[in-house]
Amino acid sequence: MAAPIRTGEEVELRVDSLAYGGNGVGRLDGFVVFVRGALPGDLVRARATKVKRGFAEATRIALLEPGPDRVEAPCRHFGVCGGCRFQDYAYEQQLAAKESQVRDALTRLGKFPDPPVEQIVPAESQYHYRNKLEYSFAQGEDGPALGFHRAGRWDEVIDVEECLLTTELGNAIRDAVKRWARDEGLEPYDQEAGTGYLRHLVVREGRNTDQALVVLVTAPGERFDADFLVETLTGFPQVRSIHWAVNDRPAEVTNLPTRLLWGEEWIEEELGGLRYRIRPNAFLQTNTAMAERLYALAGEAARLGGNETVYDLYCGTGTIGLSLAGSAASVWGVEISEESVACAIDNATANGIANARFFAGNVGQSLEELRERAGPPDVVVVDPPRAGLAGKALRRTGALQAPRIVYVSCNPTTLASDLAVLRDEFGYRLERCTPVDMFPHTPHIESVSALALPIDREAGQNAGAARSEAAHSDEG
Repeated sequence: MAAPIRTGEEVELRVDSLAYGGNGVGRLDGFVVFVRGALPGDLVRARATKVKRGFAEATRIALLEPGPDRVEAPCRHFGVCGGCRFQDYAYEQQLAAKESQVRDALTRLGKFPDPPVEQIVPAESQYHYRNKLEYSFAQGEDGPALGFHRAGRWDEVIDVEECLLTTELGNAIRDAVKRWARDEGLEPYDQEAGTGYLRHLVVREGRNTDQALVVLVTAPGERFDADFLVETLTGFPQVRSIHWAVNDRPAEVTNLPTRLLWGEEWIEEELGGLRYRIRPNAFLQTNTAMAERLYALAGEAARLGGNETVYDLYCGTGTIGLSLAGSAASVWGVEISEESVACAIDNATANGIANARFFAGNVGQSLEELRERAGPPDVVVVDPPRAGLAGKALRRTGALQAPRIVYVSCNPTTLASDLAVLRDEFGYRLERCTPVDMFPHTPHIESVSALALPIDREAGQNAGAARSEAAHSDEG
């Protein structure tokens, strides 16, 4: 079909659904137009920004008639800040859209004709749920500003007065650091010019322990009074750990080596009755309350009886694996981040868990060695990044032929394609997929999927493993 719209052209259209990623979906004579800033039911005027053979992308320039599920956004920065996308969309409809997007991905991309998608688990709190936020410095009218990038812009930062996704403590720490930066007379970094000094602020909170960790990221050179920064931050009794990181590259990154300025190297968080150490760059789900629900769902999907060998792939700081250790014979975790693995090992020791082992390595390249060391798995838990089980990891995970796989996903599209491979090439059956809303007012969707080998195939696999073990025993 020839596109009925050209780049730069303005059109009126009714939006009928919400696409994964957050754009509204409208149609011109059947031709799909994805509209940023539009919600289902809206009648909008939109300007086309990109036109391809099968669809167009556009930006809403006028809301002609609001849809029935629009609500008043409570945040003073909404619509300007590039963080939340859906504060103006009724939460019940956000949930319905996310559940539908998971089902659609499994049907359309994974070719599951009737996917067993369960009802989405709603967030415990719609606001104040994040335990980690990263802020950017920029030059403001009265000195350094500190906040988030303007929607759709990399070169503009909104000076945030209050973020509704963090806590009162998180907002207060950000404001205190902004005052400190102005008192110090420090210049924010200008990415385009490559000049200036202050780059980012990272604030992490242990929501169940009332502890906070702060990282200041700057350009090279120690141009600030570290004692003054420590004095500023230790005015908050929750702050237990203050770090400094240097970014000498143009790219905006915060996952950098840090130098401890004051306090402990880490803070702690409590999940499911276990204590976890959180270092500056270690991965932890950013919604503490919903992480506990996510891990509980993973435990239900694993269906452990106490005698299983569990592989925990992309294990991060060991949170999922350690939550399963009490119901398994052994847990073996693999994670590429050495800092996260160090946390996982610390966490096992701190919680007195002796049947969990963690190793740093690339998942796809480590499975053969892991199998030699740990024996074949009964359950494999995977929690990969947004790209899914990329490269060799997917097929090598399938080739393990574990009777059960628990797939924790943050991306329905890569989940669907990965599950299709596990089904078509390795015989796995998708028993259920449970979406979880970890991040209200954003397009992000987590889910937990339970996969199993058919009983006859599982029996054959177990018999083969037993024969192999007997043969090795005879050789010994």
